Amino acid sequence: VLGKYYFNDNRTPIDYDELNPKTIEALIAIEDERFYSHPGIDLKATIRAIVFLNTRGGASTISQQLARQLFVGVRSRNIFQAVVQKIKEWVIAVELEKQYTKEEIITMYLNIYDFGYYGDGIKSASNIYFSKEPKDLKVEESAMLVGMLQNSSYYDPFRRPEITRNRRNLVFNQMEKNKFISTKVKDSLKQLPLELEYNPQSHRRGLATYFRSYLRGFMKDWTSENLKKDGSKYNLYVDGLKIYTTVNAEMQQYAEESVKEHMKNLQKEERRACREIAREEEKIERKRLLEEETPEQRETRLKEQREKRQQKKKEKEEKQAKEGNVEKKPREKKKPLEDEVEVGYDQILPPPPKRLSTKVQYYECPIPHDRHMYAIERCQMSDELANVIL
Repeated sequence: VLGKYYFNDNRTPIDYDELNPKTIEALIAIEDERFYSHPGIDLKATIRAIVFLNTRGGASTISQQLARQLFVGVRSRNIFQAVVQKIKEWVIAVELEKQYTKEEIITMYLNIYDFGYYGDGIKSASNIYFSKEPKDLKVEESAMLVGMLQNSSYYDPFRRPEITRNRRNLVFNQMEKNKFISTKVKDSLKQLPLELEYNPQSHRRGLATYFRSYLRGFMKDWTSENLKKDGSKYNLYVDGLKIYTTVNAEMQQYAEESVKEHMKNLQKEERRACREIAREEEKIERKRLLEEETPEQRETRLKEQREKRQQKKKEKEEKQAKEGNVEKKPREKKKPLEDEVEVGYDQILPPPPKRLSTKVQYYECPIPHDRHMYAIERCQMSDELANVIL
């Protein structure tokens, strides 16, 4: 699948039969242990939350959370408005329990929740985070998604992987407490890392983004010419159309990876070529201006250049005057290397070493003298010194 078109929400509702049983068990264990036994309000959890001020767990049932998602909205920070919102949740939760079955409430809740990264609903979240259908999720994958239901922005597996992993492990603890998994299975699952297979579903990300953008325009024209049986137009975003193209998704992925790999080098070469072209154009323009320059213009240009040089010189002198004249240290005489020896006229050198240079260079003494003078040359075959008689 190259991608999908959606308007505001990337949501694909599914039925209860398409959910993984472990996902349902994880949801009930962490969010609402007595889901199948209460009428929408858990009196025991409500009393516990009032007595311990929510320090030992909240009191919102899955039905109440669905009511807040559908009708009430974000919890207010004003205590009086929050109390009013809570009462509304109770009333709506009871009505939802009367109108829908427990399975339908679970399905609606998982379909409506926003898991982040354009993952609206459990189906989109499964495809985005794990590249799987909800039915194919593993226990640890289901536990991670269910753990994100408390706050998908905070329990973000990409930005806060350790916190998300701890939340997932808490779901395992609750599943073991409610007899959904054994202690041995819980201990082994808690050791597993977060294994994500990110598959973004956005108009600006994924495979063949330019092609999909072109295809969207093409489909708008197609929907205008091809109407439904009742004469109305197809809606590209909500009617569930399946579009088949000639693009090979696997080959497209290989092509985009190759482009991404070589694009940096191509951009460097392009920038280098642009700089060379700019320099050549600048040279040609300068040559043209010089050829078209009149004697008066040339004199004016040279005068401006002289003035600029004088101005720079003046500024440099003023800067030196402010900083103070710093006397330059005389350059030190270069010291001879450790294996070099200065030879005077009256010095007699010791006998030469056994190994001598194969290349001998003779020197003539620039000052006449009646005695022999010795010079020293570095041996080209070793670090020893060879004496050369001049």
